[in-house]
Amino acid sequence: MGRPVTDAMFDVLLERERQVALEGMTEAHDDAHVQGELAGAAACYLLNTLDVAEPFVPCSAQVYAAELWPWARGWWKPKDRRRDLVRAAALAIAEVERLDRMEAGDAE
Repeated sequence: MGRPVTDAMFDVLLERERQVALEGMTEAHDDAHVQGELAGAAACYLLNTLDVAEPFVPCSAQVYAAELWPWARGWWKPKDRRRDLVRAAALAIAEVERLDRMEAGDAE
């Protein structure tokens, strides 16, 4: 593609590797989440950044993010805005990869 890998892109790839190596989010783990949990988790981390970015939001996006979190509370670990955006992107990649594997399996 010709475009250099930015620090942000590299950080997302590192986060995805961290999720696999340290959190156990392997392909088998991800493939078990067939109800949009990975996308939902990504959305929660994105939503969590709104209160920081948009102080005029009439309700607390952070409250909604925590309430919508698809897994046990102990796995909800918001950090700072940039870190949450990186986590969201890595989780979105995991969901896209899961969908690609599912589609490839259906095609065979």
